Amino acid sequence: MADNGMKKKLPIGIDNFCKIRTEGFYYVDKTAMIRDLLNAWGEVNLFTRPRRFGKSLNMSMLKAFLEIGCDKSLFEGLEISKETQLCEKYMGQFPVISISLKTVHGNNFEFAKNELCTIIANEALRFRFLLDSDKLYDEDKSLYRQLIKVDESLKGTFVMAESTITSSLKTLSQLLEKYYGRKVIILIDEYDVPLAKANELKYYDEMIDLIRKMLDAALKSNQSLYFAVLTGCLRVAKESIFTGLNNPNILSITTVRFDEYFGFTDYEVKEMLGYYGLMDKYDAVRDWYDGYRFGKVDVYCPWDVISYCYELTGNPDASPKDYWSNTSGNDAVRQLIEKSGNEQTKSEIEALVAGETIAKEIHEDLTYNQIYDTIDNIWSVLFATGYLTQRGTADEDIYQLAIPNREIRKIFTRQITAYFNNMVRTNSKRFGEFCDALKTGDAEKTEKLLTSYLYDSITVRDSSVQKDKKEILYHGLMIGILANVDNWKAKTNADSGDGYCDVKVEIAKESIGMIIEFKYADNARLTEGCKDAVAQIERMDYTRELKLQGYHTIYKYGIACFKKKCKVVCEKENYVLEE
Repeated sequence: MADNGMKKKLPIGIDNFCKIRTEGFYYVDKTAMIRDLLNAWGEVNLFTRPRRFGKSLNMSMLKAFLEIGCDKSLFEGLEISKETQLCEKYMGQFPVISISLKTVHGNNFEFAKNELCTIIANEALRFRFLLDSDKLYDEDKSLYRQLIKVDESLKGTFVMAESTITSSLKTLSQLLEKYYGRKVIILIDEYDVPLAKANELKYYDEMIDLIRKMLDAALKSNQSLYFAVLTGCLRVAKESIFTGLNNPNILSITTVRFDEYFGFTDYEVKEMLGYYGLMDKYDAVRDWYDGYRFGKVDVYCPWDVISYCYELTGNPDASPKDYWSNTSGNDAVRQLIEKSGNEQTKSEIEALVAGETIAKEIHEDLTYNQIYDTIDNIWSVLFATGYLTQRGTADEDIYQLAIPNREIRKIFTRQITAYFNNMVRTNSKRFGEFCDALKTGDAEKTEKLLTSYLYDSITVRDSSVQKDKKEILYHGLMIGILANVDNWKAKTNADSGDGYCDVKVEIAKESIGMIIEFKYADNARLTEGCKDAVAQIERMDYTRELKLQGYHTIYKYGIACFKKKCKVVCEKENYVLEE
């Protein structure tokens, strides 16, 4: 058991750099990013990374370092402190405007616009000293008051005209330059969240017009700007939002520069596990949370690693689990699966889930109102948002894509299962025929309908697993079908006779029981596989429990499968329990 006495706390859900550094939380040092940014910055720098990879924490770090009034002790002992000349030139030398747009969403445009208004007003309130400054004219102070205006009739809600919102960041930066005599740094975290939410809730055109005008004023024609840093999940097409902006410095997941500053490297994960005495969990952490490739560096998802370490410090026997999907609706995966009507896309999804790679052309410039229009766009979204990652070296825009790790594979399989279950319920005619065939022992019809399910489904397979593991995939499919049947009790890996059968079905009302045993038929030897399955039912006496429970009709199904082909045999046994 790990000895966690007097250890630093793990920063669950904390993305405030100052709080982490002052309140005794564990910090993975990413301050070398400051050095690299200051040595090679553009006027507008956009970092795109999937969610939960440290974007907000890095923005908080930049603010803490650059802003006038900086607490220099926060950086003592960190990598950036070695850069004495850079620290002298930049540390605490700039007025900084820092906002996050991650909460700008609502059921309609007006609500979302009010959220944006509130965020800007709260940031402006940090600079209330502007009202008392003799460096600003009355006209300047009047402009500032427009940024913090409150409507008392609306319970103290901040209110701004739309023209005030669009000019707000530019106005605030001009006022700060007048006060400090220094140009301003603007930090905008999660710049694209309002666009994603607006697209989802059908007010995209209004929202993109508002955000475009605000960014245009703040970043294009703003003489008070020193430089700006933005973060987001997607690199929204320039013509969509950055119209007229001269050469923004785009730093995406394919960019080598800054590749190690978002996500944890293998070295950093080992350091954390070692610190908490959890090195015995390294293989599990790597299997579940590693596998993302940014630029030329393989990284882990920080949210997952921290969350699992936190759980382990309280319960050393805790198993890895999916933390990442709980922070999103996983819409991109669902959209891909729902649009997988053609065999090509279906086979590509199956290959990915099986641990293989597929080649796809990736478009990094996207517009939110078109991201789900085509399968090609969805592949690009999945890549940009971390559901898929690259393997090897890209050939121009052609990337070898793979599912990064076990956690993301689980997200895919969960969505596939949900899609399949919905498909079963939707085609009630086929579903009813399948159940009727199964409970009457009609092997030929059961085989025909099960084959149709296999062809229509996305098979969750893994070519590298052992034969018995492949069989589990097929009886999982069967359980997925039978779970939709009222008054049927279906169990997988059921305790039966002298072992555990694959599937046991009880239809108590009709006194019908079934034992279903699957075999994976290597080299398509389906007939032999069926015989082996039935023989196993007999040898292990799997029907014993059904007989003891008084079921009069018992069906023994042997089902052999090979990829999307199957063969079904059935033996019927009528049984009367002797008194």
